[in-house]
Amino acid sequence: MFDPTVFDNLKVAVENYVYDLDNLDGRVVVTHRVDRLEMAVMARVFALQFTLAQGSGITAEIRLEASLKELAAEILDQQGAAPGCALRLRFFMAVEDVGRTCAFVEERLTDIWQPEMPPTQTISYMYGEADPGYQNEVEVHFNRKINEEQMEDLPGLIEHMLKSLDALEAHAAGGE
Repeated sequence: MFDPTVFDNLKVAVENYVYDLDNLDGRVVVTHRVDRLEMAVMARVFALQFTLAQGSGITAEIRLEASLKELAAEILDQQGAAPGCALRLRFFMAVEDVGRTCAFVEERLTDIWQPEMPPTQTISYMYGEADPGYQNEVEVHFNRKINEEQMEDLPGLIEHMLKSLDALEAHAAGGE
């Protein structure tokens, strides 16, 4: 009989909550899904990307990652092991005024996610385009693994992601 890992249980919980927000509540639209076994390093990766249903296309991503070490420790029931997953939350948005927008994103997301978890922002553009525009990849960092003990925190975490999307959408629309 298959015994699901911490990764599998967290993945199902995230999927259920986000797909309910899409299919039942109509608050978001799931735009991309990744469920991958990375054979080169024998790691698992799961990610869901979504936008607000009435949004302009700013995308949020919730991503779970489990390394071979984590998976093996759990499957082999290694003594003293504390299996868990890395959690990454990212937001992707187009940016025109880099200075103004990045300052807003840092301030607003730090308010939403707490000062000890300041976001990092990576700005990029397509070289050679006549009017390239900029893309901002914003990541909120968690400095610890999560496991089934945080399962009940997932709805609140995803609601914080929706609050972040609302703030980013308001700024993009010129509202702040």
